[in-house]
Amino acid sequence: MNAAVADTAAPVEVPAGPTWFGQPRGLTVLFLTQMWEEFSFFGMRALLVYYMTKQLMIGQGKASLIYGAYAALAYFTPIIGGAISDRWLGRKRAVILGGATMAAGHFMMAFPDLFYPALITIALGNGLFLPSLPSQIGSLYADRDPRRGSAYNVYYVGINIGAFLAPLVCGTVGELYGWHWGFTLAGLGMVAGLAIYLAGARYLPPEPVRPIRTKAARAEAALVPKQDLKSTALLLLAVGLMVMVFRGAYEQVGNTIAVWTDSQVDRVVTPGLSVPMTWFQSLNPMLVFLLTPFFVARWTRQAKRGREPSPLVKMAMGAGGVASAYGLLAVVCALAGGGPVHWGWLAAFFVLLTAGELYILPIGLGLFARLAPASLAATTVAAWYLAAFAGNLLAGALGSFWSHTAPAVFFALMAAVATTAGLLLLLLNGPARRVEATRAAAPPIPLAVD
Repeated sequence: MNAAVADTAAPVEVPAGPTWFGQPRGLTVLFLTQMWEEFSFFGMRALLVYYMTKQLMIGQGKASLIYGAYAALAYFTPIIGGAISDRWLGRKRAVILGGATMAAGHFMMAFPDLFYPALITIALGNGLFLPSLPSQIGSLYADRDPRRGSAYNVYYVGINIGAFLAPLVCGTVGELYGWHWGFTLAGLGMVAGLAIYLAGARYLPPEPVRPIRTKAARAEAALVPKQDLKSTALLLLAVGLMVMVFRGAYEQVGNTIAVWTDSQVDRVVTPGLSVPMTWFQSLNPMLVFLLTPFFVARWTRQAKRGREPSPLVKMAMGAGGVASAYGLLAVVCALAGGGPVHWGWLAAFFVLLTAGELYILPIGLGLFARLAPASLAATTVAAWYLAAFAGNLLAGALGSFWSHTAPAVFFALMAAVATTAGLLLLLLNGPARRVEATRAAAPPIPLAVD
């Protein structure tokens, strides 16, 4: 994943050092911390639309907008939280404070009267937590370490193990025993993640030093071409905009796809046995950790030979895969003529969607983290999540048309949205290769303590 320009890469060797599963030990700590954070986040998300429509009796259109607004806020606050982390708190304190705040918000969700304050609390905690954890990954590796590219895919598996378990545990408990118990379990998951992070702190990289402020250091830093920094910023902005468009389609998974699963998917396996609707939300993360080892192994072999596709080519391929997933649903719904659709087609949709996702979301995260200035790592990673913020707003707006549109037409529209994002990402491949080549040849920016 995320190799530099393929035709300039050279075979390299893995540095020696203590590892777990062939990776630095700190990656396992970050992996497990993120796993439990995602268990809490997706546990709550799996219940959210159903809780609003079935318990709070909010209409589908309004519930879709609330869902989109909450998800967007959760991805907007990292911009502020990342800056706070880089400038004042430091990444480790930001993770701890953010995680504790999120846990409080999940526990608040157990009380209907605290619904809106709870959503805001979770979003605020997420702002500190989300950019500060993955921004520590790059510091675990040397610049030429061939494992560095696939590290974000390994990390992404941790995200999705938590997301896989969440609907099965929180979703099932919420459906069968009460929504408040599902939300409580989500809060306990966040507490578990914090405990792991604190226990494994000795394996994590130190806080990055801040840029020195002396006149001599400023003069030395001025030697770094401003045009290079501008080109990098413009590239990341353009990639973020394309990912925003992509997410307009992708984020329907927890929104209109969940509604469609409940109302128009035949979930009967055998007489008397029907698959709970929240379980289908686990298909995507389950497929992530089943498919990731194959993709990572392939990309690692290609990176060692200098033949790995560039990040933007991968991302364009990923958007195309998601477009094909929605195209499949459009065809199936059209053939069904408004009748119920067998659950096997939904499973096939998730296979295509997940394969595409692995080619775009962890790739994009790695691209932002790798091109980030060392002293602004959390802020730059937060900028990646800004695309998720805007994309979730777009997804919420698009989802509000669900009640007024035939499923086949709606899914065809989502396929068109993802296709558009893929084509635009492909157009950025040339500029991205030039920026990465320039960054690879540039001298490091001088850093020291004040």
